Amino acid sequence: MNWYVVYVQSKKEKKVAEILQKMQIEVYCPLIKEVKQWSDRKKTIESPLFKSYVFVRLHDKERSNVFDVPGVVRYLFWLGQPAIVRDEEIAIIKKWLEDDTIEEITLHKLLPGDEILIKNGPLKDKKAIIQEVGKKRIRLAIPGLSIIINAKIKDIV
Repeated sequence: MNWYVVYVQSKKEKKVAEILQKMQIEVYCPLIKEVKQWSDRKKTIESPLFKSYVFVRLHDKERSNVFDVPGVVRYLFWLGQPAIVRDEEIAIIKKWLEDDTIEEITLHKLLPGDEILIKNGPLKDKKAIIQEVGKKRIRLAIPGLSIIINAKIKDIV
């Protein structure tokens, strides 16, 4: 049995996970708690860590069963094959989310044109504009200093 990544319709992650569970399919939809503020109140809600994705664990021959669930769009593919997530990676996500020393979790995809604030190193507290994002490198423009920086990105895990 392998963990696969299923792409689902926007805002249907929890509902799809619930239905898959009822179908006796092992499913994992990592959730984070967020405080949402409206004009009259604040409310803590659980929202998916990975928007539009849920993980399912099943045998390869059973993969088509997920398409019986409304909201399922397709599997995520990598190099022409359905993307397989290792058990260790799922365990790391679970452990990370259960760690009570982490107060807030956010995911950001770095895109050219985004403005960021450098938090560490010799350029701490300088604003930079992302010019290019590669697999292991990022190019930043720092307008205040009129320089371009090519930086190697550290592995997170």
